[in-house]
Amino acid sequence: MVARLENLPDEPEVLKALVREQEAEITRLQEYLNVLLAKRYGPSSEKVPDEQLRLFNEAEQEAAAPEPEAPIQVPAHERAKAGRRPLPESLPRVEVVHELPEAERVCAHDGEALVEIGRESSEQLDIIPAQVRVIRHVRIKYACPCCHIGVKSAPMPAQPIPKSIASPGLLAHVAVAKYQDSLPLYRQEAILRRSGVELPRATLAGWMVKMGLLIQVLINLMREQLLDYDIVQMDETRVQVLKEPGKAATALSYMWVARAGPPGRVIILFDYDPTRSGEVPKRLLEGFAGYLQTDGYEGYNAVGNGPDILRVGCAAHCRRKFDEAVKAQGKRGKAGPANAGKAWQGLAYFQKLYRIEAEVKDQSPERRYQVRQAQAKPILDEMRTWLDTSLAQVPPRTATGRALTYLDGQWEALIRYLDDGRLEIDNNLVENAIRPFALGRKNWLFSDTVGGVKASANLYGLIESAKA
Repeated sequence: MVARLENLPDEPEVLKALVREQEAEITRLQEYLNVLLAKRYGPSSEKVPDEQLRLFNEAEQEAAAPEPEAPIQVPAHERAKAGRRPLPESLPRVEVVHELPEAERVCAHDGEALVEIGRESSEQLDIIPAQVRVIRHVRIKYACPCCHIGVKSAPMPAQPIPKSIASPGLLAHVAVAKYQDSLPLYRQEAILRRSGVELPRATLAGWMVKMGLLIQVLINLMREQLLDYDIVQMDETRVQVLKEPGKAATALSYMWVARAGPPGRVIILFDYDPTRSGEVPKRLLEGFAGYLQTDGYEGYNAVGNGPDILRVGCAAHCRRKFDEAVKAQGKRGKAGPANAGKAWQGLAYFQKLYRIEAEVKDQSPERRYQVRQAQAKPILDEMRTWLDTSLAQVPPRTATGRALTYLDGQWEALIRYLDDGRLEIDNNLVENAIRPFALGRKNWLFSDTVGGVKASANLYGLIESAKA
């Protein structure tokens, strides 16, 4: 410390500059620590209580508040009785009749035989655990009784995996359990063992790889339909493959996800690639023209800046930057807008935009376009003026400064959702499609081979498309 003090410059202006630089670094590190603490111990939700944003919306709320009216007389009525919902009529019913013993069907007063005067019924929900059974295929052979030649028998039905003991039903069950219910194969192996069936996980894994290849033709047709639509949402997430040529087992690869199609005919496809290069979306979107909605990852610039593709931004990612900026300020951020003005103001703007989206969520694209032009566009114009002023006032290396810089860089893509009522304000729909994969990844952790991860991509795409 003495040596460092001796080496400090003597000029006051140089010392002041050094102090300012160190204070900025301390602030940056403290913000980074606050974000980590919030992620570790704070709530994961990005919801912000309305009362904390009320200071930015007071004028708007006062203007929108209705005039007080005379009390309305509500006629007396009966409330619907609370209770359990009736069981679905589509479920099969098994009737169990509980009969009095014959000796008790006699009147206790005069000894006459009792007669039935009605029935009282109640229902319980029952479940039959999954049953493992064996389908035995018996093919009857025929032959001529005279010449004893020309033996004939019925052909075997076409099977997904020829000469395999797995029926289509078993293959579908294993695939749905793994890719939809996030049940790793080693757990399914244990479940089957309880039923007396020994199926090693290597066998189950081999079946899934063959299923992934089997549905490739269907995946190709789905890709054609996806690229025919003029709005595509994309995102990517990490995946680890142990036996990948040229890469260490600990290296990360990526699963790319695309979502497109009108309501009722949505296609969701997963594609594996060892890199996160911009060449990947360029290859996956070959022949596509229209709107491409993504987050701010620069890898999409290779396709999003072309003449046939227009980039659409994601308001959720921009909003998240301001949420992190509030968390980065620690107790100052929790204290409210007075101590964290710019970050809270950014959140308030996004709250207004999302409130509009909630109102038009289920309306036609034409109506959504009209409401956005009338209500969202003025908010965005005001937000742009505020952003230009704030960029010059906030140090760019702080969390709030980074949020403002990110918003500025995404602005043109962010406001493009105003141009078409079919567009979404954010990329959440494709991110929701990734969640089953991310949840499963926590259980099975990695893929063993490239063939396995490609099969998983096909099966995830088929299942998520069916759900959508």
